[in-house]
Amino acid sequence: MRLLDLDDIRKAAARLDGLVLRTPLLDNERLSAEVGGRVLLKPENLQHTASFKVRGALNTLLTWRERGTLPEGVVGFSAGNHAAALSYAGKRLGVRVLMAMPPDAPASKVDNVRRYGGEITRTEDLLGTCAELAERHGFPVVHPFDLPEVMAGQGTVGLELAEDGPAPGLVLVPVGGGGLLSGVAAAVRELAPSARIVGVEPARSNAVALALRAGEPVPLRRVPTLADGLTAPITSALPLAHVQRLVDDVVEVAEEDIESAWRHLSDATKLVVEPSAAVGLAALRAGVVGPPESGPTVLVLSGGNAP
Repeated sequence: MRLLDLDDIRKAAARLDGLVLRTPLLDNERLSAEVGGRVLLKPENLQHTASFKVRGALNTLLTWRERGTLPEGVVGFSAGNHAAALSYAGKRLGVRVLMAMPPDAPASKVDNVRRYGGEITRTEDLLGTCAELAERHGFPVVHPFDLPEVMAGQGTVGLELAEDGPAPGLVLVPVGGGGLLSGVAAAVRELAPSARIVGVEPARSNAVALALRAGEPVPLRRVPTLADGLTAPITSALPLAHVQRLVDDVVEVAEEDIESAWRHLSDATKLVVEPSAAVGLAALRAGVVGPPESGPTVLVLSGGNAP
């Protein structure tokens, strides 16, 4: 199985130039003092659609257009952020977007999808409904994390944080299905090889940690979590291979720690972030992960579509 390399991510960055925001790296003195080392924030809540997901969605459709295979429409499944991102990308490129979303998807995320023209089917069976929509309409699936083009787009987050700041000692990345973690790890491992790369999942939605223990993707029973953006029903072989090869650890955090960190992060940064974006800080505050011996800690703030 071929893994992403830095060239894949640089090509994605070139495609996305001018279409996505190069989000800044922000110092935060308060969090730095509390953690006991310099903390930098990569605020993807400031991105178009208020999530990193637009990077992967746009890179996928742009790549297909380069190859002459851009379809009339696409299908996807998502708790919200991928749905909004794909709808945004589809609107930019003139592609119809059909999304399977859970019945309890936050209203703010449903509104975002509709704002960008996405067509929503509510369902408890995200994977099954997505497959049925694809077959009915003859549209390809833009998977939220199991496509190299999606993962390369998400990897531009890692490219930017490695290029725009000092060499990180620790990079903490929120994890749902593992696409963001895989892409970030592919970039950071080449540009800052001594950095420790750690994925952070809700204990209630731990698809990647469970797959690592089992040695293969394992379906999850859907359990509600405050970090609704990290509720992938299963990971897949491609991101799992990246995590096994490139990532130092994947840890899990409890609901009470996510909620506390979310409120604390919002207050310390004055940024509008969603609970999923706070899992890295939750891991630090709960002592699940310690600060690095040298170099700053970079917290990837995955989105800002708060419930």
